[in-house]
Amino acid sequence: MGMRVLLVEDEAKVSTFVSRGLTAERFAVDVARDGKTGLELAKTYEYDIIVLDLMLPGLPGTELLRQLRRTNSKVPVLVLTARDALEDKVANFEAGADDYLTKPFAFAELLVRVKALLRRGPVNRSSVIRLDNLELDRLSQQVRRAGRRIELTSKEYSLLEYMMSNAGRVLSRTMIIEHVWDKSFDGITNIVDVYVRHLRNKVDETHDRKLIRTVRGVGYVISDQAEA
Repeated sequence: MGMRVLLVEDEAKVSTFVSRGLTAERFAVDVARDGKTGLELAKTYEYDIIVLDLMLPGLPGTELLRQLRRTNSKVPVLVLTARDALEDKVANFEAGADDYLTKPFAFAELLVRVKALLRRGPVNRSSVIRLDNLELDRLSQQVRRAGRRIELTSKEYSLLEYMMSNAGRVLSRTMIIEHVWDKSFDGITNIVDVYVRHLRNKVDETHDRKLIRTVRGVGYVISDQAEA
């Protein structure tokens, strides 16, 4: 069964180049040339992923995204934009984007992002994720345990965010590498072990209740359920 993609892009050149590339990769692609049509399609059909340009006639991409998220919080959305400013990124993540690609881009990069989002599956989309007395705020990128701030490096933060977004789900080292490092580190999966150890020291060390656990031979899980 092929994956269904909705591409909302008004520039003919870009939409042709992206839809041809995705079709060659065996995706079923619907194309909308303006925001209003894009929103109607997104509300009518089940898509596995939406690739959304921001500069659209009729209804701007960010507004489309806001309206879509009121009814559909699950479908992953990859935003295409010519703007690279941080405020724009924050505004679009707040509106419900999952990832971001700045124009001009190579198709290979788009494909990597699309596949990563599809692998990730449905996402917990609220800006604050809580697990027991640990909380992570996606907007401020702050982490607290029992109210006390925990200082993390950006990679430690990305790892914790990925684990907490998938709380209760066992994550293999390969999944973590692909998601947090965006590369296939062949055979260097022990980098994951090193970072999980750092996280444990910061998140679990001083607390009786340990949230991060090793699943032998598989990977790691973060959970507030007592170990079976």
